[in-house]
Amino acid sequence: MKNRLKEILREGRVAVGGAVTSGNLDAAEVMARMGFDWLVFDTEHAPLSIETVQALMQAAKGTETVPIVRVAWNDMVLIKLALDIGAYGVIIPWVNNQAEAVRAVRACKYPPAGIRGVGPRRAAEYGTRTQEYMRTADEEVMVIPQIETEEAVNNAEEILSVRGLDAFIVGPADLSTSLGVPLQFDHPKFVKAIEKVLQAGKKAKVPAGMFAPGAEAAVRFVSQGFQLVCVGGDMGFLMNGCRAALEKVAPLRTKIIV
Repeated sequence: MKNRLKEILREGRVAVGGAVTSGNLDAAEVMARMGFDWLVFDTEHAPLSIETVQALMQAAKGTETVPIVRVAWNDMVLIKLALDIGAYGVIIPWVNNQAEAVRAVRACKYPPAGIRGVGPRRAAEYGTRTQEYMRTADEEVMVIPQIETEEAVNNAEEILSVRGLDAFIVGPADLSTSLGVPLQFDHPKFVKAIEKVLQAGKKAKVPAGMFAPGAEAAVRFVSQGFQLVCVGGDMGFLMNGCRAALEKVAPLRTKIIV
């Protein structure tokens, strides 16, 4: 197992990602072939079952796009399932303190480093490469906690000091809401919180990530020091495409054809 996304981050480059939230295989396949460095298959806020996520990752196979799964919770069973079907890493929501970060890491590692059960199924090509996978998985699988509460911001240094974290990612909607300024990403309280987690990441040498609310925002966040950025998702891309097309043809709707 070799994780291209880890290499990108290790080299200090920006890794641009997109979110897959629908169960449409064609959409996942198209996104994987458009050049994203990574795709996150979202089981936290999207109605995707584990079977659907596996099918989506199979549709995206054959590209250089790295598959990451955002699990629904910091739960060893959910994490194990995501990794066993072939995720190269997991984004783990609601990590608010050091103990929760330790639990996330241990769920991703095989004994003795962790408690991940042995049964990597698709990840090990259905048993044909199990030993090779297990030799490399602990090093190559990415553990990415999500920082999305005021508590997590206050504990950022302790969280990011945990050995085995490969990056962290900010959930701006939840974080701004937790700070009492929902969706106000320019509010001083939000900006101050972002500065604090960035400094904690630099101190711990853990790359910073962001679910950016659009490509323009992603550019701004990268200029601040974020390295792992999700620039949007399938539903947003679809809506933006529809909106752009309708705006272009809007004048035609006033014409009367006789």
